[in-house]
Amino acid sequence: MKNCLFCKFIDNTLKTEKVYEDERMIVIRDIAPKARLHYLMIPKDHYAALDEMDERQQAELGKCLFRLSELKEELDLGGGYRLIVNQGADAGQTVGHLHVHILGGQELPFDDVSGKEKTTVG
Repeated sequence: MKNCLFCKFIDNTLKTEKVYEDERMIVIRDIAPKARLHYLMIPKDHYAALDEMDERQQAELGKCLFRLSELKEELDLGGGYRLIVNQGADAGQTVGHLHVHILGGQELPFDDVSGKEKTTVG
């Protein structure tokens, strides 16, 4: 897509350090990290949301996720990692090209964003 930042990274119109690339995806470091390690896995096909994918793209995304699991040691994620896919403005999606945030390199808290008071069970 012509004005998509991530498409420009993929086709090298804009330069970025790619920590991994294959025929399906690139992996880059997030410019505003939320953890010690914060990568973005970006499929090479352009679509903004999960509900825009066709069957081929669904299968390709599955292969990207499986490949990510194979890269965990190379990316220093052997202790575990969290995947986040923001869908839409309310979720914080700022680039209209589906991408997966990969956070790791530390113990990650799981904050309650419900706005409700935390309760403990018994």
